[in-house]
Amino acid sequence: MVRALSARGLDDWRALAGTRFFPRLMEAGKVVRTEEASANGQLTGVLRGEAAGMLRHERIPFVSYPYEWPFSMLKDAALLQLELVAAALEEGMILKDSSPYNVQLRGARPVFVDVGSFEALREGEPWVGYRQFCMLFLYPLMLQAHQGIDFHPLLRGSIDGIAPAQAAAMLRGLRGGVLKHVKLHAKLERRYDDSSQKAVRKELKDAGFSSELIKANVKGLTKLVSGLRWEPAGSEWSTYRDICTYTDEESREKADFVRAAAATRRRALAWDLGANDGRYARIAAEHADTTVAVDVDHLTVDRLYRTLREEGREDVLALVMNLADPSPGLGWRGRERRRLEERGRPELVLALALVHHLAIGANVPLTEVVDWLGSLGASLVVEFPTREDPMVQRLLAGKREGTHDDYTLQTFERLLGEAFEVERRQELQGGVRVIFLAHPRGG
Repeated sequence: MVRALSARGLDDWRALAGTRFFPRLMEAGKVVRTEEASANGQLTGVLRGEAAGMLRHERIPFVSYPYEWPFSMLKDAALLQLELVAAALEEGMILKDSSPYNVQLRGARPVFVDVGSFEALREGEPWVGYRQFCMLFLYPLMLQAHQGIDFHPLLRGSIDGIAPAQAAAMLRGLRGGVLKHVKLHAKLERRYDDSSQKAVRKELKDAGFSSELIKANVKGLTKLVSGLRWEPAGSEWSTYRDICTYTDEESREKADFVRAAAATRRRALAWDLGANDGRYARIAAEHADTTVAVDVDHLTVDRLYRTLREEGREDVLALVMNLADPSPGLGWRGRERRRLEERGRPELVLALALVHHLAIGANVPLTEVVDWLGSLGASLVVEFPTREDPMVQRLLAGKREGTHDDYTLQTFERLLGEAFEVERRQELQGGVRVIFLAHPRGG
């Protein structure tokens, strides 16, 4: 990955490269590995003027966005952001941006990727990224921790995050950090509109605003964020392993099937769709550089992420996503934040205990489910629970009679055979679930 630099950007980069903290944090894996490189005519047309230089960054295996992260992942990214600001301040630099979109995940390790956000600290000026930090990090975390309000739709619905006035309305009645970072922030926002921001900065500078005040604010934010907790008693699928109707023998058969399919060759990228606690994602990861584990249940994914973090895993990325309503293309022309399928094609896809939830629970036609799986262009391990399966019966119980008459093993096998070459088929011991290994037709 390369990045074009303006003359000012090149000056900031060289100042950053000469600090003590930047190489230390880069070596620790907290900042993406970066080096200055020769432009060699590669940057024509990238900037309005002539590019002064170029940086080369290491590639992050899979791009994800904060509206797909579990609570603990967003919290860790926030603490990393504050750590970088604090370290930069000690050597006369600062981050001009404080966006979670500047952080990516290498498995369960957050990595800061926007090296161009570092700039020299101008004496007397405030931390301009403070407002952005509150709107995109602090307020979402506080709403989830204190009110149990899921931040995902809020961040997905607004690329700029949650405005102070909006956060103040939803956090009414709370004290402590809410008063300082939400209510007063909302009052200041009403007093000073965007057109007067330059005047505000001049007032602060004239009043003797110093870097020590920024340091104190960053320290206070670090304490506040560190203390935020979200651990509800349970959720719909957080105890799935305890309530599912698989026998031990069926679970073993299923795991053995997945392991054999994954072991056929090494993959760069694997997906586990409907990953739950990550049992099968871990098996896929034995034979893949990166495995993306996706599940709709926030609490389940949060617990999985924390476990992966404790293990120091960098090969499994756990994301929260409703596959019946997945992350769309967002931002300018829908290209700033890309759809899941546009961020890297998997070579192996696991779809275990998923098809019935999409076809019956979300009313996605079975033909559409298979067509979508085929469009991914990957080898597929897919499980089909028949109509006799207890979970299928539970889902059908809430539907009008005749609504899902096409949900049959015969129909599924026909559709699968039209889209894939089926290599292996195995009926699990209980007789109500069938698992397949299939490959896209034509390669």
